[in-house]
Amino acid sequence: MRLNFPNNSRSFDANRSRVCFWGYDNTIEISFFVEAAALKSLCPEIESVEQEFLKAFDASLKRIHKVADKLYVHGGKGKGTYSYILEADDF
Repeated sequence: MRLNFPNNSRSFDANRSRVCFWGYDNTIEISFFVEAAALKSLCPEIESVEQEFLKAFDASLKRIHKVADKLYVHGGKGKGTYSYILEADDF
């Protein structure tokens, strides 16, 4: 894995309906956003409320980190940027 995820912080952006978290490539901070639809596809039983999205994020953390690392290493949709959006199709 190229990225490290030492910061367990995550937050829910209600305006954009996504969870934000951070990864690090040496000293560079990379922002990641997991769309609510992606979290619903990972945990279909959740309700569409903030606490449920955060719970789904926590339950799928290893998988989310693996996808984030893959998108970052291969350039993904955010090539040349320091923020990436993880969508349902990424899983």
